[in-house]
Amino acid sequence: MRCPAGVLTIFAITVSVPCASAQDWPQYHGPSHNRTVAGKIRDQAWPETGPRVAWRVKTNRGFSSVVVAHQRAFTLVTRDGKETCLALAVSDGDELWATPVGRAKYDGGGDAGARGNDGGDGPRSTPSIDDDRVYVFDAQLGLHCLAASDGKPMWEQDLLADFAGRNIPWQNAASPLVDGAAVFVAGGGPGESLIAFDKKSGDVLWKDYDERMTHATPIVATLHGVRQIIFYVRKGLIAVAPKTGKTLWRVDYPYRTSTAASPVVDGNVVYCSAGYGVGAAAFEIAKDDAGFAVKLLWRKPNRLMNHWSTPVAKDGYLYGMFSFKKYGKGPFLCVDIRTGKTQWSVPGFGPGNCILVGNDLLALSDKGELVVAAAKPDAYEELARADILRGKCWSTPVYADGQIYARSTVEAVRVDVSGGATDEPKK
Repeated sequence: MRCPAGVLTIFAITVSVPCASAQDWPQYHGPSHNRTVAGKIRDQAWPETGPRVAWRVKTNRGFSSVVVAHQRAFTLVTRDGKETCLALAVSDGDELWATPVGRAKYDGGGDAGARGNDGGDGPRSTPSIDDDRVYVFDAQLGLHCLAASDGKPMWEQDLLADFAGRNIPWQNAASPLVDGAAVFVAGGGPGESLIAFDKKSGDVLWKDYDERMTHATPIVATLHGVRQIIFYVRKGLIAVAPKTGKTLWRVDYPYRTSTAASPVVDGNVVYCSAGYGVGAAAFEIAKDDAGFAVKLLWRKPNRLMNHWSTPVAKDGYLYGMFSFKKYGKGPFLCVDIRTGKTQWSVPGFGPGNCILVGNDLLALSDKGELVVAAAKPDAYEELARADILRGKCWSTPVYADGQIYARSTVEAVRVDVSGGATDEPKK
């Protein structure tokens, strides 16, 4: 572990930052790690001018999503050849600090541009916030802990240099998962490919396994009363005990080229999907005195591919973008998680992303449209739609305290859906 010089001084002078509230969106998959948040999007019939855009700022390159805590919004951009973590004021979008965290170097892709579908360079991971710290897992497998107040480095771990790290083509896109006292990441070498770091000190709590990483962010879930971290690695799914790393259960699943969507848990069912011909499957997880057992419920090879668009689950149904390289065309689907049956399908979303706000779905299409729809399986009911962003949107929209935050390869916005004027202020 490398601690920057003067770190004791940083600890001493850091301004106190309040803990994240239930109305924040502090990690990639949200406050409950399932892309779901309590709340209500009040304006279910937006005017022709759309909802009120409170602010709009430039975000240069990349597919990092926005996270929100402590009245600040955080994301990663490319600046001066570096992946850079930005902190923006929720009130007006002003930049509070910007900290370089790693070299912006990727395997091709070219400039993502405004609406091109040629991949693109830039950060693919999303920061995580916990208490007064921001955690960033950069493209070159550097894990960084920054002070949320001013962006000063607190500690750093380099998986490539110090853990025999093995990166992945197109480089890391997984976000760091913070739960309890630990930060969980994948990417190390044999015997240390899955690692839990102490979130305060950066010390290794445990490291184990010989698994090759994917682009998928790990998730935390409670199955049969047991808290567990579920990694989607190249061999399939593996669930481990957070404090020890002990294997709770695992199941093999095919891998080709890239797995980027995270697994989804609904009750005792775990769903997974990947592109490049792999398709989707759902597993029922049981538990008795002997431990956990896994049963395949269904599998659809080369179908129901989420690519990088992790769906959300509600009452036994999945909602999200299911397609592979159907840019601007791929459908928004509702799928029965226990059978794999498609309930409804609406084209024109591409590989965007979706979350659940109360009983409503909030979707962001790959071309920058925000859409609100009812989360119900019998029929698609669209409640609102607005063209919000320029650029390519392969990131996830988030909701916090009556506000929607979304970004593209060129800009980020805060959209006020708590009521009020619909005009966009100057920026």
